[in-house]
Amino acid sequence: MLHITETDALNCLLLLCRSKAMGSFNASLGRGFILVGFSDWPQLELILFIYILIFYSLTIFGNTTIIALSQLDLRLHTPMYFFLSHLSFLDLCYTTSTVPQLLINIEGHDHTITYGRCVAQLFSVLALGSTESMLLVVMAFDRYAAVCRPLLYTTIMHPLLCQALAISSWVAGLVNSLIQTGLMMAMPLCGHRLNHFFCEMPVFLKLACKDTAGTEAKMFVARAIILVFPATLILGSYAHIARAVLKVKSVSGRRKAFGTCGSHLLVVSMFYGSTIYTYLQPNDSYSENEGKFVALFYTIVTPMLNPLIYTLRNKDVKGALWKVLGRGIESR
Repeated sequence: MLHITETDALNCLLLLCRSKAMGSFNASLGRGFILVGFSDWPQLELILFIYILIFYSLTIFGNTTIIALSQLDLRLHTPMYFFLSHLSFLDLCYTTSTVPQLLINIEGHDHTITYGRCVAQLFSVLALGSTESMLLVVMAFDRYAAVCRPLLYTTIMHPLLCQALAISSWVAGLVNSLIQTGLMMAMPLCGHRLNHFFCEMPVFLKLACKDTAGTEAKMFVARAIILVFPATLILGSYAHIARAVLKVKSVSGRRKAFGTCGSHLLVVSMFYGSTIYTYLQPNDSYSENEGKFVALFYTIVTPMLNPLIYTLRNKDVKGALWKVLGRGIESR
């Protein structure tokens, strides 16, 4: 006869309680997660697939073109286009981390994603988004130096400083993502059905098994630091820029300065407006259905528009493009 001591029974009870408290992250390790996506609106899936595929193709083409031109044309070897190349690379990585999975889910019937891929996607989305938030601050500082300190611009924006600022943006993004992903993985989750088209933080918080107010408060502070603080710095820098531009007597110079800075502000408003709406609203008021359509905006639309906004009225980029195209025609 099997003899079970009182100690053995107590150990079994502790193991059972611990497994219950750990939630579904351990359970989901083998099963993965189900991404609902837009399956609740089957009539929209074909239209969404076509539009998303077109936008994704334009994103790849536009951002790749910006990176190539910034490397090929010597006139674009300036701090502004150095940072713009980093922004284009970020947008390429950001969309690629979510859109292919979305297209596969819309086109096919298997909406599952493994635990490892889901955590990797969560980490990469947070890291790339946080890096972009910091990089936009750096770009605002570059415009501030160009407009408000034109005589010292080349001294201030030294190539070594530009590289240090770009690296700092990437490091800050990775650190923020490590913190938030670590806190997220430590939370007990119940269920493996994510009502979204990719593994995003607010949707995970909806699966919390128990009261996680303390952990959520820490994550909220981290998100506020990486979003609100940079947005405040950007608005402050552009307030100084606007004041400096208004003092310019030349109408053409004033128009050029406002045109360049206005394009940056448009990018900033689109990025921060959508991300702050998603990541800084209370978890109880977060709507998963609304969140999916807002996420489409900052994962697909904004990265596609960035190259157009920055280069549509830019004579240097147009000249570089025609120069490269001219060489291609001559080589034939």
